[in-house]
Amino acid sequence: MRINIYYGGRGNLDDPTLYVLKRVERVLADDLKVELHRYNIYEQKNQISTLPQTLKSVDGVILATTVEWLGIGGYMTQFLDACWLYGDKEKFSSIYMQPIVMSTTYGEREGALELKKAWEVLGGIPCDGICGYVEDMSAFEGNSEYSHIIEKASENLYRTISHKMKGLPSSNQAVSRAVARPQQLNLTPEEGEQLSEYVSDDIFVKKQREDVMELASLFSKQMGATIDGDDTEEYISDFESHFKPSDAKVNCSFIIDGIDKPLYINVNGRDMDCHYGNESADMVAKISINDLDQIVSGRKTFQGAFSRGNMSVKGRTDNLILLDKVFVFD
Repeated sequence: MRINIYYGGRGNLDDPTLYVLKRVERVLADDLKVELHRYNIYEQKNQISTLPQTLKSVDGVILATTVEWLGIGGYMTQFLDACWLYGDKEKFSSIYMQPIVMSTTYGEREGALELKKAWEVLGGIPCDGICGYVEDMSAFEGNSEYSHIIEKASENLYRTISHKMKGLPSSNQAVSRAVARPQQLNLTPEEGEQLSEYVSDDIFVKKQREDVMELASLFSKQMGATIDGDDTEEYISDFESHFKPSDAKVNCSFIIDGIDKPLYINVNGRDMDCHYGNESADMVAKISINDLDQIVSGRKTFQGAFSRGNMSVKGRTDNLILLDKVFVFD
């Protein structure tokens, strides 16, 4: 059995949720021999969009957070948003979730209920959780009855997952089936910049670079047709003539339908290199000649083509914002 723990608090030493997690981990990992992995979201705030990928091989999850003044906190909210946007909805249907919400103010029960509702909408199976109010940390840690309650809740999670217990259907699950479908994103430049904060992390890019190059090679081999050399030079001259030097750094490759080699663009401040060739790039995009013509003629932007599904992108999507900045097509 494998269970992942996602801690959405701020990591303060006096956080009561950390004490509860310590007791839970002792029961699950030491006593019940569960394969346990814990992710402190505050330590991976630049990689939150990749965390849903860690759910693919788990049987259950524990969502733990602390109510410090209002609600479950920003880190946990961002993680749930990422699960909705990037997670595998089919996989969620077999994952059990136990909420752990401790409060130093008010609202621990509302927080646990919010996590349950969110998990149901994602398609998962919520379990009974642990929630409580802590005024005096030392008194809470020294209370043996509280420790017993935490241990029993951990054992109940183990039993629930082991026996694959089912629950009655809920309206939240009906909402999930009705609205969990792909939607096009019409992003403003500001929204695109905000989204890029999730996917521009260097570690994330390093992991995907190999996949990007494999994808580029695959598309290149599949394109048997070519266009005349004059046409390929025309695109290069379009980018060169509309280049606006700045402090931006862009490294990307465009796989264009009908052209046998990708169009490689590298911008480093005031220097720009544009040519056709199979070069390593941080971002690889696939686009048709018609859509590229609309971009270089000023009728469409790179971000607009991506948000409307006219261009597929792999790798650092924040390059789209920079492309619209350094290449101004009137």
